[in-house]
Amino acid sequence: MSDWFAQAPHGVRFDWGPAGADRLAPASACLVIVDVLSFSTSVTVAVEAGIRVFPYPRHDSAAAAFARRQQAVLAAGRRAGSPDTPWSLSPAVLRRAPFTPRLVLPSPNGSAIAAAAATPSSRTDLLAASLRNVTATSRWIAGRGLGTPDRPVTVIAAGERWPDGSLRPALEDLLGAGAVIAALARAAAGPLSPEAAAARSCYETTPDIAAALAGSASGRELSPRGGAADIAVAAEIDSCGVAAVLTAGAFEAAH
Repeated sequence: MSDWFAQAPHGVRFDWGPAGADRLAPASACLVIVDVLSFSTSVTVAVEAGIRVFPYPRHDSAAAAFARRQQAVLAAGRRAGSPDTPWSLSPAVLRRAPFTPRLVLPSPNGSAIAAAAATPSSRTDLLAASLRNVTATSRWIAGRGLGTPDRPVTVIAAGERWPDGSLRPALEDLLGAGAVIAALARAAAGPLSPEAAAARSCYETTPDIAAALAGSASGRELSPRGGAADIAVAAEIDSCGVAAVLTAGAFEAAH
């Protein structure tokens, strides 16, 4: 079968959602998942506090059983936190929550992509990145000689979902992916595929990233539901000095 979709021979590549990750991961040495509102932003908040984050695709009884097997606490949905379960998908809530060493963080987008990619047989490095840790992510990748035609990096914008379950490309994830790609280019990774270059250009030509996040479709969905604080955390560009790297099934901080 033709592999035109793999964006070879470029060192830095870009695609969307679960299908993009599934198709491009086998040809990639490194996969970077970007879900700005809010999985990957929450991961950066957690790992910089020393928490190991286990991805899981959904919040159900199977997630609870998975958390027990991992000897971890199970995060609640964004608006389902309680005094007994003070950890949630909300990065603002997670920042205020008490420390726990191991956390299962379900989400239908970024976490689902990470969980699907994190197979025991995979030899692809897996990172979660947001606007908060683009430089740390690029340094980790470049420091391992990744992001070349022989060892390509694929940046995946997770996107959101339409009511029928199909992918809804989301501006916040395009901007986050573009920021990661811009940082990789500054670290001399590449060459960029046309798709990656277009994502980079979108980020670099957006004059006010925070305003774009708040005014995007996803931002307008979140704000009336108490999500303004999450958008503010997501807009903390390069405030986090660690990369979030999947190790033994969980994301953890790496310098």
